Amino acid sequence: MSNEFFYGATLKGDAPSQTWDPYPKNEENTEILMPHKLIIKQILLGYEAKEGEYNVIEVTSPTSQEDVKIPIAVLKVGETRSVSMEMEFPDAPITFKLIQGSGPVHIHGHHLIREASEADIMSEMGQGEEDEDGMEEYAEEEEEVPNPAKKAKLANNSKDGGTNNKAAPKSKK
Repeated sequence: MSNEFFYGATLKGDAPSQTWDPYPKNEENTEILMPHKLIIKQILLGYEAKEGEYNVIEVTSPTSQEDVKIPIAVLKVGETRSVSMEMEFPDAPITFKLIQGSGPVHIHGHHLIREASEADIMSEMGQGEEDEDGMEEYAEEEEEVPNPAKKAKLANNSKDGGTNNKAAPKSKK
């Protein structure tokens, strides 16, 4: 289960950058207990934006090796006033910066907080149950039960429109 909240930020001349970092600096294992994700839906130019001025928005996001900086929107009065997107950021911190123009530029989206289950917490802490081989086991595997309707359907799907009554050979178990 997860909780969803509105996210909004405004970038303008006197405040050209905003950082999204939902993890408190003083708590340990916050990522394990409550994973966060940011989804950006729209970036739009404010009505006060200057005519003819390009407004370029850059995002800085962590990756598996290093941070990446990349422009995600270029807006201009009279040409492009908004950009709709579905951009997800599963890791924090994320910094949005107005690298050109004076804005204002509004960023809208969703902040998702997934509640960790007891199994997630136990697996992160390394406290799963061990089986005889020393392997950790967190969930019981379900045995696959054959579906007789599926077999009948396959047997009726022959080239002669189902008039061939020959049964498929049965496999030995």
